[in-house]
Amino acid sequence: MAKNLVIVESPAKAKTIEKFLGKDFKVESSFGHIADLPSKELGVDVEGDFKPKYEVSSDKKAVVSKLKAAAKKAEIVWLASDEDREGEAIAWHLAETLKLDKAKTKRIVFHEITKSAIEKAVKNPRGIDYNLVDAQQARRVLDRIVGYELSPVLWRKVKGGLSAGRVQSVSVRLIVEREREIQKFQTEATFRIDAEFTTAKGQVFKAKLPKAFNSEADAKAFLDKNSDAAFSVSSLEKKPAKKSPAPPFTTSTLQQEAARKLYFSVSKTMNMAQRLYEAGLITYMRTDSVNLSQEARNTAAQEISSSYGDTYSKPRNFKGKSKGAQEAHEAIRPTNFSTHSVNIERDQARLYDLIWKRAIASQMSDAQLERTNVKINTPNHNETFTANGEVIKFDGFLKVYLEGTDEENLEQEGMLPAMTLKEALGNNYITATERFSRPPYRYTEASLVKKLEELGIGRPSTYAPTISTIQNRKYVEKGAVDGAERSYSLWTLSEGELTGKKLTEKFGSDKGKLVPTDIGMIVTDFLVNHFEAILDYNFTAKVEADFDLIASGKEDWTKMMKSFYKEFHPKVEDVSQNAERESGERILGVDPKSGRQLSVRLGKFGPIVQIGKADEEEKQVFASVPPNFQLAAITFDEALELFKLPKDLGTYKGEDLIVNNGRFGPYVKFGDKFISLPKGADPMRVEMEDAIELIKEKEAADAPIYEYDGLPVQKGKGRFGPFIKWNNMFINVNKKYDWDDLSNDDIETLIKDKIQKEIDKLIHDWEEDGIRVEKARWGRHNIIQGKTKIELPKTVDATKLTFEEVKGIIAKNAPKKKTRAKKKK
Repeated sequence: MAKNLVIVESPAKAKTIEKFLGKDFKVESSFGHIADLPSKELGVDVEGDFKPKYEVSSDKKAVVSKLKAAAKKAEIVWLASDEDREGEAIAWHLAETLKLDKAKTKRIVFHEITKSAIEKAVKNPRGIDYNLVDAQQARRVLDRIVGYELSPVLWRKVKGGLSAGRVQSVSVRLIVEREREIQKFQTEATFRIDAEFTTAKGQVFKAKLPKAFNSEADAKAFLDKNSDAAFSVSSLEKKPAKKSPAPPFTTSTLQQEAARKLYFSVSKTMNMAQRLYEAGLITYMRTDSVNLSQEARNTAAQEISSSYGDTYSKPRNFKGKSKGAQEAHEAIRPTNFSTHSVNIERDQARLYDLIWKRAIASQMSDAQLERTNVKINTPNHNETFTANGEVIKFDGFLKVYLEGTDEENLEQEGMLPAMTLKEALGNNYITATERFSRPPYRYTEASLVKKLEELGIGRPSTYAPTISTIQNRKYVEKGAVDGAERSYSLWTLSEGELTGKKLTEKFGSDKGKLVPTDIGMIVTDFLVNHFEAILDYNFTAKVEADFDLIASGKEDWTKMMKSFYKEFHPKVEDVSQNAERESGERILGVDPKSGRQLSVRLGKFGPIVQIGKADEEEKQVFASVPPNFQLAAITFDEALELFKLPKDLGTYKGEDLIVNNGRFGPYVKFGDKFISLPKGADPMRVEMEDAIELIKEKEAADAPIYEYDGLPVQKGKGRFGPFIKWNNMFINVNKKYDWDDLSNDDIETLIKDKIQKEIDKLIHDWEEDGIRVEKARWGRHNIIQGKTKIELPKTVDATKLTFEEVKGIIAKNAPKKKTRAKKKK
């Protein structure tokens, strides 16, 4: 047994580190946190000093047993978890849970997984930083209390199964408020003036009028003034300018740039970066520092000089906004600047390329530019056309990298032809185009991260899980807003003749943007109305600042918790007992047929339209609201239309054809079959021919494509991709097969392979009792009986289980029947 045991969080990290250490070192993984607050209780002593009750979860018990045994045999245990607060807490939990001897335990940290960094860390061990541990505990306990106490209030006052969180609820609030800004936005039309000119040498360039006209009449009047105008260059300015590179990546800027350039989600970026870090290719990816170490700046300068020349090198350091002691003290960079690209999985390689370019560019020379501004006048009026151009004199860092931008429809400046002052210019045309003011942009994942960082909400480690949580909870959707068409006017003056035409454009469409759902809006309104302090942006930012003070040893975390809970808990009690139920109800008007109130609100199974009030004797009438409508935006006429469902189309093949709207969207019912309408389809506009077409498509899709062993084979596409179905068995079809042209041999191979896999994973099969034991993922085993599946711990050797032992496990895990207490007479 090795004298030294090194414990890290992930197996991939362990594998990389083990390559750098000698035979005297054994590296094991804790697979993340080994202890956490219990899942079925608060787990915090709110009556005392807020001490957390940590426990080892059932899926970590085998890991803990293995680590305990290894620690007993080792002379020294090295706790090598990440260098942020989470990593410090993991090290502390390991020391406490494994009952490590302080004299035999050393804490090491490193910013990159390289041989030199690991060896340096081993030579410079330290103890556990309990200030960082306290800061992590403060965050965990505060977030547990907020979520554990607010969520039940939402269950009672809004809808069951909801949740609230300190950072997640504030993030949803940002998205809801932006959506309401968009809904309230009043569009204004103006006319933009553009022109195309020709130089004396016949070179063409474009210019524009800096001002826009507020009315069509004013725009036409201006064009008329130019009908016989002579144009000339009235001003020609050339100025030197420069561009400087952006600093190397922090966590949030990496997430933003990967979204802009690689179209990665925030969670995907962090997943890819984690793998690059664990493989020793980049430095630690959770940081809000823009600094590079002196060693990194030196190696970057050497690489720039050798690859591009000395004139391209300009070592520099950057100053960022310090958030305190939580994160690492260096930006994200490659561990070896001489490695320009890496031969690994494609998306990881693309992210590495982005990190390498950003880091190397930050140490390169400024780009030297020449900017040209031309002004064009005519004696016919006092307005001035302008044209701007840009020429790169020395590319500098632009040779490698240019930072992306969140601005949409950004006009890039190009080169202008050579001109002289007072040179006469020809005019090819002048246009007046009707343009409409645009509402604020919806948030993307990346721009939401940027906003959270600006407000001081959350930290690098919280952005990705927060954004995933609010989508998983269905408070926010990464939506595709279809938008609508509108007409606009275009007037053109060419060769003295003015012509106009009407064109159409699509507006308001958004893809991949964060759109709040009805439930997200209702929950946000309820929380803002009753818990404004918790949803306040300044409060959330102050809490983060308090965590930083705790991390630096300047504040006591239990005092902070007592101060918070003293105000928070009484408010929860008051709202729970006295607040009215929130349904997001909007009264739209009066139903013209019945004269009763027409309203929309959140019902038990989702948004509904309602005729009548709860306190009326006559029963209310309800209709489901389709997914493509929002409670906050549905109109009176649209709501009335929904009561025309279900819509009876007639009969087809002796079966009734009915169009209706359900919990999962609009559908056609044909006999006992339910066929979903295509996304965005309006159920009110579906006629008999449309329904029959859908039925035929469904029948064609479900028709057998082959017969194997006397049973039909069908093909289809599901959430995990294309598949074939045979004998109630779903078999994924991977990319090596031509999905559109599966051969009989392909089908037979897929079925045989699947059958063999099922045979290979089977350990026991007691057919008469319908019980089997199978291999599962991650080295585990499952006991299966009907729809019951019991996951066995890793420590159980399933191959040696007897039938009686398996039956005993099933009996022990059987759900307990609920019994009602008898009423006393």
